[in-house]
Amino acid sequence: MYIVVNDMVDEPLYMQIRSQIIAGIARGDLTAGDALPSVRRLASDLGINLHTVNKAVLRDEGYIVVRGRAGAFIAGAQGANSLNEAADSQMDDVLRDLATAWRARGGTLGGFLERAAAQAKCAYGAKSAEAKDAEAKDARAKTHSSCGD
Repeated sequence: MYIVVNDMVDEPLYMQIRSQIIAGIARGDLTAGDALPSVRRLASDLGINLHTVNKAVLRDEGYIVVRGRAGAFIAGAQGANSLNEAADSQMDDVLRDLATAWRARGGTLGGFLERAAAQAKCAYGAKSAEAKDAEAKDARAKTHSSCGD
């Protein structure tokens, strides 16, 4: 798995690293026991400060386990947030913030739930019914789903 950062976007570099590692785990590109490069090596490879990389470390959230001098490894699905009340609470806060922002923009509860369900399907690898219908109608045409395909 390659990690790429772009300092020309608004998202902080450490969040770009964090998001890519989490997405890699979710897609199965990174699996339990996979070794991660050291903070120094990743910082050097990306050409950024090692403190920026260190800020992205996901050990407190259960995604990564550190085994002393052996290094950092992917923890596996059962270790990542499954029993971590603090991480679950943090995810609840993020979801609440998203729902609040949706409502502030004039969105309805039903609309928010529909969008959230579509994104959850994307995260779990299921395409929306609309995307499947569009692909079935014209297999040659490139369709864009809400999953960012």
